[in-house]
Amino acid sequence: MEAASDCGDVTRGDNVTRARLCLRITSVPARNRAALVALISCCAIGLTACSDGGTGDNAKSSATPTAANSSDSPSPSPSSSEAAEKAAALDAYSRMWDEQVKAYAQTDIKGTELKTYATKDALARAMGDLLVMKRAGTATKGAPTHDAKVTSLSLGVKIPMATISDCLDISKWPTVKKKTGAVQPFPTNQATRYVTTVNAEKWGNRWMITKLTPDGARTC
Repeated sequence: MEAASDCGDVTRGDNVTRARLCLRITSVPARNRAALVALISCCAIGLTACSDGGTGDNAKSSATPTAANSSDSPSPSPSSSEAAEKAAALDAYSRMWDEQVKAYAQTDIKGTELKTYATKDALARAMGDLLVMKRAGTATKGAPTHDAKVTSLSLGVKIPMATISDCLDISKWPTVKKKTGAVQPFPTNQATRYVTTVNAEKWGNRWMITKLTPDGARTC
């Protein structure tokens, strides 16, 4: 019974390791009891310290999040952005001509999407041509061909702008009389293949053709 007081009562909440190490030492000779009790206490304290320290470190380690590697996709290079904008401007120019050819064939803008791609001077020029043709009772037949390329591009401005140079060939786009279908000859001093300078602006997400300047003196 004396040993129980040396070891201490094991009660609910005591460290389990210490409880297991708490041995009955009644049979141990008196001269060795003090050493044995000291050894048990030392082991219990050591194990508790190791257990507490390990748990704290592990908790701290596990509670610290690991930074994930950044996987942001690279930004497009300026050259690729410029190429995309040039292609978009040329596409708008090509579509404008598709709609203009439809309008000139029927001498009317109705039923076309010319206003979707042409504006300002370019649209006004087309509307003026249609008015003249309507009064003359003429229309166009066929379609012109193009060899267009972007010669300048300004993207770092409030309204992005592009300049297009087109070698326009109207030899297969004659004017005809609407009633008879008779082809009207080109004026003798008019070139049928010449350079046209085109101005375009980007409005929101769409390129618009704002001006066409044909130069009949510059053949191509």
